[in-house]
Amino acid sequence: MGHSRNARPGARSNFVNRSPALVATFAAMSLCLSAQSIPAQTPARPDTVRVDKVQAGSVQLDSNARKAPASRRLHTPWVTGEFLEYTLKFGVVSAGSGRMQVMGRDTVRGRDTWHLKFDFSGGLPLMRVKDVFDSWIDAETHNSLRFEQHLSELGKKRDRVYQIFPDRAMFQLNDEPEKASVPNPLDDAAFFYFIRTIPLEVGKSYDFNRYFDPKANPVTIRVLRKESVEVPAGKFDAIVIQPMIKTNGIFSEGGHAELWLSDDDRRILIQMKSKLAFGSLNLYLRKMTLPPLTVPDSGRGRTR
Repeated sequence: MGHSRNARPGARSNFVNRSPALVATFAAMSLCLSAQSIPAQTPARPDTVRVDKVQAGSVQLDSNARKAPASRRLHTPWVTGEFLEYTLKFGVVSAGSGRMQVMGRDTVRGRDTWHLKFDFSGGLPLMRVKDVFDSWIDAETHNSLRFEQHLSELGKKRDRVYQIFPDRAMFQLNDEPEKASVPNPLDDAAFFYFIRTIPLEVGKSYDFNRYFDPKANPVTIRVLRKESVEVPAGKFDAIVIQPMIKTNGIFSEGGHAELWLSDDDRRILIQMKSKLAFGSLNLYLRKMTLPPLTVPDSGRGRTR
């Protein structure tokens, strides 16, 4: 369930790192983000409001509903061809680049889907990373159906393919036995796109138990403020959020990382800034292709 609540700025939890890939998706590089963070400054205390249904555009997203009727398609602030490219910096040193892309429509197990792709490359000496994440989400419900990770980190390569079954609340990694999931599951990439669809009210904190592997839940989003920000791609009005994930890194309650999303219909990621014990890790939008949201999507990819 997703709801807004009082945050506990001073609280500390003995979180374990249960989803390094989810951390990587939010920040850009999983290995760099697993570093120990310095304590965050205490943000303003949010209002106490519990919301069982989160409003997105003219549609209510009921986290207990397993499938939205076709007449209530969810707000989708992206189209085929959207392309975002980022510069990653460690302090003032360039440390790599990342890209987020909407590849287009596809079919998974007979369902119409969006194909989303994230890839990140670079790092620091002895900490080289080249990771690719592919996500297929149901075009009607935005639930995750398939998620692939192709990771090359510190000279080690790993390939993971997750089949996710929202109707049965189960998931399967490669050829392993199925495991319990959650209603309305979201994978690493899908979670970021989901955040783009929901209202974000300054001063509130939202909890979501929707990550497909229940061990990583809840994911918390604190909405800190609104402000203007300038990056290589231009100047933007932005909403600043602070994600909180079950990790020992910068997204733990003891860490400090902030993301700037454009304060418009699209909610694209403009920049990320984080504080580490030995410096800062920042992400800046440098190039973008944003087709009109009214352009219809045509054609389908291969069936999976």
